[in-house]
Amino acid sequence: MKKSNIGIISIIAVVITVALVMISGYNGMVSKEEKVDSSLSNLDVMLQRRADLIPNLVNTVKGYTNHETKIIEEITQARSKLVNANSLEEKSNANNELTKSLNALMVVVENYPDLKSSENFRQLSDELAGTENRIAVARKDYNDSVNSFNSSIKKFPNNILAGIYGFEKATYFKADEAAGEVPSVNF
Repeated sequence: MKKSNIGIISIIAVVITVALVMISGYNGMVSKEEKVDSSLSNLDVMLQRRADLIPNLVNTVKGYTNHETKIIEEITQARSKLVNANSLEEKSNANNELTKSLNALMVVVENYPDLKSSENFRQLSDELAGTENRIAVARKDYNDSVNSFNSSIKKFPNNILAGIYGFEKATYFKADEAAGEVPSVNF
């Protein structure tokens, strides 16, 4: 073989190798970005399920309590904020506000033994607890997807491709800063 043919074949091999690395990197980032979007959608579904349970829970509590209107209004407002939230930050803040309101409601419920023993209330409480667990799993899955995607777009050579194709860092779903505090229970 002639030296010029070997040179041309070598150049073609390098170009093909670079093209394959670029295609693989781009496709990997697209897949990870889709996983982030899918995980966020799953989290949204769980947050919506929670928001859908709230009116039934509130109505059940209303039936047993006449003067606990403040906490019911707080829950209603927090639910409304969650349902109408658009950005991830708004959803996170509204979720944290709703959690605080629901925790306050559960403290109030302790004062109403008839309410606690109500089959409807127990069923709704169980569904809400199950939904809370699903939300926790969905948040973890979302944050794991964000971590994988963000790591991918920061690594070489994907960081170059990410800049070229406009891939941007995804945002984590953060817990409320007060979530680490131990609640005080007074009897």
